[in-house]
Amino acid sequence: MEGMSPLLLSVLLALVSAVAYAAAAIVQERVAASAAGPRYAPLRSPAWWGSVLLNGVGATLHVAALAYGPLSLVQPLGALTIVFALPMAALFVGRRAGSRAWRGAVMATVGLAGLLSLTSGAEARSLADGDRWLLAGCTFGVVGALFAAAHLVGRSVLRSVVLAAAAGVAFGIASVFTKSVAEEWTPGAPLAEWPALLVLSALAVTGLLLSQASYRGAGLAAPLATVTVVNPVVAAAVGLTLFGESFRYGTAGTVAALISGAVAAGGLIQLTLDRMTVPAASLPASGQGRGPDSGPAAGSEGDPARPEVGKGVDVGAVPGTRPYLEVQVRSRAVAGRS
Repeated sequence: MEGMSPLLLSVLLALVSAVAYAAAAIVQERVAASAAGPRYAPLRSPAWWGSVLLNGVGATLHVAALAYGPLSLVQPLGALTIVFALPMAALFVGRRAGSRAWRGAVMATVGLAGLLSLTSGAEARSLADGDRWLLAGCTFGVVGALFAAAHLVGRSVLRSVVLAAAAGVAFGIASVFTKSVAEEWTPGAPLAEWPALLVLSALAVTGLLLSQASYRGAGLAAPLATVTVVNPVVAAAVGLTLFGESFRYGTAGTVAALISGAVAAGGLIQLTLDRMTVPAASLPASGQGRGPDSGPAAGSEGDPARPEVGKGVDVGAVPGTRPYLEVQVRSRAVAGRS
């Protein structure tokens, strides 16, 4: 790293951080699609612990990037997680995305990057103790409401998106508490911030478990994009309202930020619709070997439709003299015997 400028080093660390986050999401989605165990905490899965490690690496690299470069550069680069995840999933696990998924991913990334690049922290201030507890209470209330709403939604894809939004809220407020603790911590009183650290840890674990659950039944792109967008948007909203931050360029910057937010939201809608319109023929017949909530997770995004076995299948002439025919219908074949 000798001879490399701090700005270039910051960009490199931010890009590697986004790759680590994308890899963690791919592993989480694979665990959710293949595991029949707990939806929220598959503790017996070594792969899941690997995703936890990758998330930790991504977070560490992101913090290191912030140490060398400005927030206005590092945060937008973090939005590339969605774009990196799709080709990585196609390359390593054969999960190819269709044109709508790519369009949604690019829209979400561009909108989020534009929104974050317009946020300024020049007038930032720390949170008072009362504000911290109020923020923590409101956050857990919102996360709990989204969690309850997710279990009232009939469609597995929508349920996953709502769970991902709850995870994004938890992660976003965890970032706010991280910023507050970093500003208030002093070597002379290292344990003075333990209540905020406790809240931060609870939010981080809650976000991790909810994001894991969001991948079951919705594939990779829609939940990942939702978490990636909601997380910084929530943190930016708190920064604007409680930390005294603002958008750059005054009224013009505010209008541009609203447009960027609309573009990001449009990308999320595209990704959600892409997953909701997966052909029914691509799903396993009769849900054999799948749980009631598993949805279409096992099928790759953009898989071609498979032929569907319907009523009145003509299996042709059957040799023999028996007057009846027994037919067994499986997920991919029709077997007959006389």
